[in-house]
Amino acid sequence: MNKDPLTEVRADVWLWAARFFKTRSLAKQMLAGGKVQIGGQAIKPSRMLRRGDVLQITRANELYEISVLGLSEQRGPAPAAQALYCESEASRIRRESEREMKRLANAGYKAPLTKPDKRARRLIQALGDIDAL
Repeated sequence: MNKDPLTEVRADVWLWAARFFKTRSLAKQMLAGGKVQIGGQAIKPSRMLRRGDVLQITRANELYEISVLGLSEQRGPAPAAQALYCESEASRIRRESEREMKRLANAGYKAPLTKPDKRARRLIQALGDIDAL
């Protein structure tokens, strides 16, 4: 029995198969929360995706702009999943620059290894009292 090639796939199934989200349930939650858009409009989990659709996906405070190249209802290995879409060059550059800016913003800060002891807490409190004046 030869199966016809896919022409449409549900958005939640495709996002799961393309490995943007670990579970289909999580993909449905992100779709319902408006984290996936087509042309600036949030889409529903039941929306049928076709080849050529352009999606904006917000995941972990990063925006991906991708084009759908292939359709699949099965989750496969990562190389097969990456063949299902193509990220725009502008999107990739923007994500990398934002990631670099976040890294540089946190470069000077070093979190303490332990909680302050009694003496250090008193010093911190004394400094706070000076700033209040």
